[in-house]
Amino acid sequence: MATVNVNRSVTDIFYRYKMPRLQAKVEGKGNGIKTVLVNMAEVARAIGRPATYPTKYFGCELGAQTLFDHKNERFVVNGSHDVNKLQDLLDGFIRKFVLCPECDNPETNLTVSAKNQTISQSCKACGFHGLLKVNHKVNTFIVKNPPSLNPAAQGSSLTEGKRSKKHKKNDNADGSMTNNSGGESDGGNGTNQASQTEAEISAAIPEKTSQDDDDEGWSVDVSKEAIRARLQDLTDGAKGMTISDDYDKTEKERIDLFYELVKDKRDKQLLQDVQVHKELVIEAERLDILNKSPLVLAELLFTENIIKDVHKHRKLILRFTFDNPKAQRYLIGGIEQTVELHKATLMSKVAGIFKVFYDLDILEEAVILEWAQKVSKKNVPKHIAAEIHEKVKPFVQWLENAQEEESDSEEESDEDDGGYGMLKDYSANSTNITKERVKKIEEADDEEEINIDEI
Repeated sequence: MATVNVNRSVTDIFYRYKMPRLQAKVEGKGNGIKTVLVNMAEVARAIGRPATYPTKYFGCELGAQTLFDHKNERFVVNGSHDVNKLQDLLDGFIRKFVLCPECDNPETNLTVSAKNQTISQSCKACGFHGLLKVNHKVNTFIVKNPPSLNPAAQGSSLTEGKRSKKHKKNDNADGSMTNNSGGESDGGNGTNQASQTEAEISAAIPEKTSQDDDDEGWSVDVSKEAIRARLQDLTDGAKGMTISDDYDKTEKERIDLFYELVKDKRDKQLLQDVQVHKELVIEAERLDILNKSPLVLAELLFTENIIKDVHKHRKLILRFTFDNPKAQRYLIGGIEQTVELHKATLMSKVAGIFKVFYDLDILEEAVILEWAQKVSKKNVPKHIAAEIHEKVKPFVQWLENAQEEESDSEEESDEDDGGYGMLKDYSANSTNITKERVKKIEEADDEEEINIDEI
């Protein structure tokens, strides 16, 4: 059986961590068509995760239902799916749920806290231990089905597993519902669990006596009020670590949440605050829309005075696009939409717009050249996209020529028209955007240096 590296970004043929290449076959036809993951059990054993996790991950990413038959080791994703695409999705699952965030080693374990509804990850190679930083729909599934749970307990499928649990609950209903006097809690009688916990805590804490006063100089306050306050602090802290229900929403709903947040900060004129920048990035990561966030920023921040806008919000935009080609491609989509919205004003100046984004190191040369290779109707109608490509062509040609030619001409900038003037020849050396240069970017308006490590 053909094997591949568990971490496929490692090309070393002697890499010790191997897994079987995923095999799949399509069965059925019409509405009953499905893709059977032939060797998912072997792949799961190689990466040290239950086979249900990557299968469920496929279902979430593809928007398809999944079926599990643990007894026969049969794992199914509804619909017809290409095995190469599934292999790429498996790589994404491995990056998020298997590889250590510190050392990229796959020798990790997941631990679920049912009480706090959190997932922890520990690495046997480097000793890393911490909460899982990934927010994904699969997180909820993992919490409900921890690695320590016997998969066979779920039945042959997720639905059957739920049915069996329901039957078991019904079988025990008579005993648990009538035995309240014996001290067994009744989960279905509508009693507030928090109130019960509070009562139990109060009963368990001994009343403070006068004999305890001798130790007040050095001991921890063990009064009921102090203990209750500390328990409340722990509860508040746990709330910040629990898995967000927002990830159960669709991507559009999550983007809308981010849109409302940015709009609120913009309306309150807080978008120049560095702390607000960090909060927005954290929120975009939590909602798992970091790459698409520039589309939202473009919609809310860019007007027909796009050059002034990008100078004003440059630091914020860099937080999302720096060293992130995907985010830069989505930002180009936002620029295209802005040009379409203000076509009469901006279409004739679109080459200058791209030049300014390039000079400010927001868009990288490689991303612009890749975008220029194909006219896409993903963000704007195709005839608008074609016209934008045509207007940007002089700038793209200069970028291509600058890679091959050496020139002593110095870069000339037209500060009067904000970069909208005729494009001129620039030094070929100016095309080399290195991280060292990005770390010392000069602000176009006030020549302030940006330390990219603080972004």
